[in-house]
This record gives sequence, structure tokens and C-alpha cells, in this order.
Amino acid sequence: MLFLLLLPLPALAWNAAGHRLVACIAWDHLDQQPRSVISQLLREHPDYARWRQRAGDGDTDRSTFIEASTWPDDIRKDTRFYSAGVDAPTPTLPGFPDMERRRDWHYVNRPFGDSREDQRHSATISGLLDKQLVTLAQTLASPGTTRSERSYVLPWLIHLTGDAHQPLHTSLRLNAEGKFDRLGNGLTVINPFNPRKSATTLHAFWDDLPGPVWLRGERLDAACQALSALYPRPTPSSSAQWIDESWQVARSSAYPPGDDSQPTISVEFNENARAIANRRIAEAGYRLADLLRDLLRGQ
Repeated sequence: MLFLLLLPLPALAWNAAGHRLVACIAWDHLDQQPRSVISQLLREHPDYARWRQRAGDGDTDRSTFIEASTWPDDIRKDTRFYSAGVDAPTPTLPGFPDMERRRDWHYVNRPFGDSREDQRHSATISGLLDKQLVTLAQTLASPGTTRSERSYVLPWLIHLTGDAHQPLHTSLRLNAEGKFDRLGNGLTVINPFNPRKSATTLHAFWDDLPGPVWLRGERLDAACQALSALYPRPTPSSSAQWIDESWQVARSSAYPPGDDSQPTISVEFNENARAIANRRIAEAGYRLADLLRDLLRGQ
């Protein structure tokens, strides 16, 4: 199983396989009390039936929790929802507070440097990942919020915990022309380890590391167990620390060395990035379990 995790796989996606792995590890490290609360809240979410349909057979509560982890990415292409500043608002459907996709919740822009230009970009394009992790956790834990509010924020909290552990969801890097490289989306790399996607953005390269987009069922379980066996539970930490760790990785290890305008991914860089991604996925899973256990204690 460990060998399979290290193989270069085509058609990969952190926003699917990676998030499912985070959720799988988290569920397997929760006890029955928080699992019961989580399962009931997910049943009250308006899109519960969609998750159940995708999950298929098996442990209903566990597989639904895993499928719910990708929901904040899934709605990016869902016509029921809209992107503020891009689309006209769509009608608010029952069970939702609104239909906004909240794209700026998925990342936070923290500059690598402290130049005036770095700070200017940070002030104008900063995402809300750091703030939303705190706000969503407070909403889930608060006895004053409605069941509908808590069922809505739960998939977001599951998902954003994974996003906080992806290095290129936390950075702000300026290219040689002094322009923001859009979390690595503005840098094209050549990846000889993925023949189906040999030219890609650096951000997509990192998103693609954990496993194939179709990863579910027994293969997902095998990868989940392998990661849990390979990486120990990290010490307790705050969401601010998760983001700081990702930023440190982004600054030191997320970009190929050299100044090529279109760098080629080397064997060494690919192996190191894959190891980092696997470790960050495992850490996110353990930490999500700890977070949910603490927030839902006594409910």
C-alpha cells in the first residue's frame, strides 16, 4: 500500500481524493459520540441525498462524511450557486443561508517577502481561510446557532481544514515581473511524471499529488490506512499554526529551484513534494478529528 501511494498517478486532484483522504483519516480517529452528532447534522443538510447517492454501499455515515468533504469545491460548478462579483445572485433554496460559492474562503494570501509590493498585494487580494476556520468552528460549537446553520458549516469546516494544509492555499509570491503568481496558478510547469497532464500549473501539480480523482471505496480505505500507518498523530495545534506550517512549506519547498519561466519537475522535487503532500494530508485528518471532537463534546 505504501508503494502504491508513491507511484505517479494520472488525473489526480487534492480537491477530491485529497479531501476524501483527510475525511477518511478523521472519521477513523473519532469515537462514537462525535460521529453520531456529525451524522445527524449531515442528514439535515440540503445536499445530503446527493452525497448518499455518490457514496454508494458500505458504512452510510462514514461514506457520507467522506463525500461531504468535497462539497465546497463541487458547488463551484453547480448552477444553483453563484460567485459574488461574477454572477447574478441565484434564488436562496431551503436549508441554505444563501447560494454564494465563497471562493475566497479556500485560501489566504500571506506574502513570502516584506517589500512594499508584497504588502500592497496582500492588502488587496487576501483570502479568508484563516478567518473562516475560526468563525465556522465557533458556529459549529455554539449552542445558540440553529441546526440548519450547523449543518451548513460542517462540510465547510471539513473541507477548509484540508485546504489549510495545502501549501499553495496560504501563500503570496511575486514573479520576476513583480506580479502575483495567483497561488502558483500563474506558473506553468512541465511534469514528466504525469504523461496525461505534462504541462500544468504549479498549483494543479500540488493539488494532484494525493491520488486519482476517482479514489473511493476499498482503494481509498487502503490509502487512508497506509497514511495513518506512515505518519504519527501530530501534537495539538491551532488553525493559525496549520496555516503557518503550510506557508513555511510554500516558501521553502513548493516551487522548483531556479529561475526558469517554465520549469521542469525533477525526480527529487517530485518525490519531496509527494512526501510533503502525504504528510500534510495525514496531519489534516488527525487534526480534523481532534477539532470535531473538541467542538462537539457534550452535544
